[in-house]
Amino acid sequence: MIFTETILAGAFILDVEERRDSRGFFARTYCRDEFEAHGLDPDLVQGNLSYNNLGGTVRGIHFQFPPAAETKVVRCTRGALVDVIVDLRPESPTYLRHVAVELTADNRRSLYVPRRFAHGYQSLEDGTEVTYLTGTRYTPALESGLRHDDPALAIAWPLPPIELSEKDRTWGLLAQTESLIRTRMAADMVGKGSRA
Repeated sequence: MIFTETILAGAFILDVEERRDSRGFFARTYCRDEFEAHGLDPDLVQGNLSYNNLGGTVRGIHFQFPPAAETKVVRCTRGALVDVIVDLRPESPTYLRHVAVELTADNRRSLYVPRRFAHGYQSLEDGTEVTYLTGTRYTPALESGLRHDDPALAIAWPLPPIELSEKDRTWGLLAQTESLIRTRMAADMVGKGSRA
């Protein structure tokens, strides 16, 4: 696997190293030892699948508060998407900054999302399918989110957002929620030891 750290410390783009022969290729998409060697939390406890009927669909931007803050490994298995992550670690020099990474079935790229990050994506094609593994179980009581169109985040989605859930439309703006986010995320500065 090829690990490339983004401008947000602890968030990595994961590319496969293909071993090709006459049959096609083989590539590793997860290795506990390699995750640990890069300081990433290797514990993954839940797998999820998301299917999107239409290009332009936005899901997110979701996160869970500690103690259920999640790590995620996100991969597009059909179609294409732009994955957006937002750093919610108050002690981080990149607090509230985001990165966007294109994940497609063809590039076979994954994104490692550390604890205390928000995550969302926009499908770029009809029929886009996404799989993601999480390091914590879904905990509805600790779930929260950011508005996809929050001017404080200034996320440039590649397509006009055409489909969103009602919940995702109604998350509060950072101007109203940032103090609570900062307080609850700062309480987990240690998290799971020193791992991202």
